[in-house]
Amino acid sequence: MKDSGPIIVWLRSDLRLADNPALAAAARTGRPVLPVFIRDTAIDALGAAPAWRLGQGLRVFAGSLAQLGSRLILRSGPAQEVLSQLVAETGAVAVHWNRLYQPETRTRDAAIKTALTGQGVEVQSHTGNLAFEPWTVATKAGGPFRVFSPMWRSVRSRSVALPDAPPRQLLAPDDWPHSEALDDWGLERAMQRGGAVVGAHAAIGEVAAQEALATFIADRLAAYGAARDNFSGRPTSGLSPFLAVGEIGVRQCWHAAHRALQDGNSGAEIFLKELVWREFAYHLMFHNPEILYRNWRSTWDGFPWNADAQRPDVVAWKQGRTGVPLVDAAMREMYVTGTMHNRGRMIVGSYLTKHLLTDWRIGQHWFEQHLIDWDPASNAMGWQWVAGSGPDASPYFRIFNPETQAIKFDPDSSYRRAWIAEGQGDPPATALSYFAAIPRSWGMTSDAPPARPAATLSEGRGRALTAYQDHRAVGSDDSSTSVSP
Repeated sequence: MKDSGPIIVWLRSDLRLADNPALAAAARTGRPVLPVFIRDTAIDALGAAPAWRLGQGLRVFAGSLAQLGSRLILRSGPAQEVLSQLVAETGAVAVHWNRLYQPETRTRDAAIKTALTGQGVEVQSHTGNLAFEPWTVATKAGGPFRVFSPMWRSVRSRSVALPDAPPRQLLAPDDWPHSEALDDWGLERAMQRGGAVVGAHAAIGEVAAQEALATFIADRLAAYGAARDNFSGRPTSGLSPFLAVGEIGVRQCWHAAHRALQDGNSGAEIFLKELVWREFAYHLMFHNPEILYRNWRSTWDGFPWNADAQRPDVVAWKQGRTGVPLVDAAMREMYVTGTMHNRGRMIVGSYLTKHLLTDWRIGQHWFEQHLIDWDPASNAMGWQWVAGSGPDASPYFRIFNPETQAIKFDPDSSYRRAWIAEGQGDPPATALSYFAAIPRSWGMTSDAPPARPAATLSEGRGRALTAYQDHRAVGSDDSSTSVSP
């Protein structure tokens, strides 16, 4: 490497100072560091809620860099062109980034590395967003895992690198290159009035992420295994929005849970499994990119799902007015907070794909628009898992019953009352916030009568089982239809 010249750190899903290998490696060189975020076609393709959340995260992270005497440089355009231009402008001798694993980003990054190396620029990519990179985990036969439990057994005792400490300082260049203005990007624009509603519930930035992890480990981890499916209270970690934009590193989460496990915390192993479930999603996407857009199990290709996203019962599902209280409550939680309880995701997904016999990709795309913790791998795997077309060791055709799920996990109806205003004489602010978040064109008001389901749950379940049995009769899927939750 040349003796002088700055190092560009290309930031992507890693808006943090701690546990940021690319930033730490650049800082260790003692050279000036240029943190850069590029708005390319991948950023422009983000749904409304993920784009809003990214904009909030970039704003806070820029402030964190400023406290170190640094800046966040914003540029728009094809990433290769932007980086080449910055190298020319600044005399940068190296570019560092943390690896991403989506098929299109891997192709893009490989091309950029080849181009920059050809220009005499050193390129270093780092492990940044996974504890176990997909090519480092394999079955005994040497292939990728297709079932979660064996992967969990394979990695549970493996060592994970300690997270990098945040840099104490970042040396600034003599002259900063021009930066675009974040406000001009309009990342929050598509959320319209819903952004203010979600913003009242969303915690943003690395400091908030660290506090969330510490609070979860100290106060809720011990009960996590028994309580995480309950809808009332705050039984889960709440870390997914931070992980989605990289405001906290997975290695830090892993080691915090491992320390708790060593101290005898009963919920720590369950939480570690949830972290590996996220890793499993990326493992599947890396080895089988088609999971993002095609049935993971090809035997489902002929299943008679409805593909009409504008069918009235599908629109009612989108709007949280199916008349099935637990389904509607979960959908409304999403519009108000930008997140949804994990069990709620399974229930609304099952209702859409089973009771309404609707293609899982319609739900996948809807979540992609409305979740601030949207993650491409986890979203695709989750929808295929609940639809039945994905990786699933279950011996039966799973159909969640929202009524029995409500009895078990929302026995006092507190969750449903918190999010559904209709039918309540004095609905809480959370339920009323839904009407401030949704488009006015939906024409919904809190004093309307409660929605009525188009069909009973038993009728929907019966249609799903019949469709599945008919599909099996002409296909090759061998799952049983004996039990459903």
